[in-house]
Amino acid sequence: MQEVFLKAGKEHSALRGHPWIFSGAIANSKGLQNGDQVNVFSANSNFIASGHWSDGSIAIRILSREPIENRQDFWNAKIAECLQVRKSMGFPSEKETDAFRLIHGEGDGLPGLICDIYGKHAVVQAHSMGMYLEIETIAAALDASIPGLETIYCKSKAALHAPTIEDRFLKGSAEGTLAYEYGMQFHVNWVEGQKTGFFLDQRENRKLLREKSAGKTVLNTFSYTGGFSVAALLGNAEKVVSVDVSSKAIALCNENVALLPGLASKHEGVVEDVLKYLKEQEELWDIVILDPPAFAKNLSKKHAAVMGYKRLNTLGMSRVKKGGLLFTFSCSQVIDTELFTHTVTAAGIESGRNARILYRLGQGPDHPVNLFHPEGHYLKGLVLQLD
Repeated sequence: MQEVFLKAGKEHSALRGHPWIFSGAIANSKGLQNGDQVNVFSANSNFIASGHWSDGSIAIRILSREPIENRQDFWNAKIAECLQVRKSMGFPSEKETDAFRLIHGEGDGLPGLICDIYGKHAVVQAHSMGMYLEIETIAAALDASIPGLETIYCKSKAALHAPTIEDRFLKGSAEGTLAYEYGMQFHVNWVEGQKTGFFLDQRENRKLLREKSAGKTVLNTFSYTGGFSVAALLGNAEKVVSVDVSSKAIALCNENVALLPGLASKHEGVVEDVLKYLKEQEELWDIVILDPPAFAKNLSKKHAAVMGYKRLNTLGMSRVKKGGLLFTFSCSQVIDTELFTHTVTAAGIESGRNARILYRLGQGPDHPVNLFHPEGHYLKGLVLQLD
């Protein structure tokens, strides 16, 4: 365990609950390696927190406000706590879903760690080297906390941008499963799929779309494996088209649609760049869904992301029938709710359409937000009715 001392007066943010300590607050860093476990002290040697050291602007991700005496005991307790919180929300549920987020980084006091559960399978993703170096201990805690767990898969290579790290099984060998959600079924493949295999954060928003889809034509862009498409079809949509630039994503989307008896004929999967599709197609839709990947992963890309969202939403609005709905989302953490709303407003002005906001959407409750880290509210969504 390394010791890190802060500059005088730089402990206040951590004492107020923020889960990060930035490099500018550090008085000493000599000899520290990326991923080191550290105890943090104020300039006058008062203990502040325990955490992980990182090379970068976020120097320390805080795990505990008390010294960690035994790593396995710490992880056993934290994961048991996360599981209890999910149970209090109704996850998992035999009637509703067996897929949920068990650990949501800063929202659960574990910055740099994601864990999604799909039935008897857990997929963990480390977003910091410190978390990655503890992954075996974390896996042991998961195994101890969740009875009947068959698979634990570590999928951290892409998140860490580390070519020397390989995704791997920590328990079992299953590459995918069939997950259920509000009467819907989805193929989930954590080895081949994006992120942990499925976008669990849109669960409640898929349910809302299903409720709005009866008799409607629906265009689902950036469809990935077709979560919104399946929801619309089960909501008795008249026609659903899924568009994604990835042929692999559309193939998985078609597989999920094939699980719906008698409804596959109402669906078409299209491999195409979404902006190109929206510009070239003249068909108007009752409902258009815009759920793009993050346009900005850091502040330097913020302006370009705003321009991208404006252009996308202007095009999306042009494809909505009079009286129809636009479901539009941003998962870019650096684009906050207010900026996203202003950007969609600018698109509305440019499109010349009158619009009203019917719903403001976000991530599901199993993706909690740390009160002292509002950036954790990363998924923003609006449902607009266009005149």
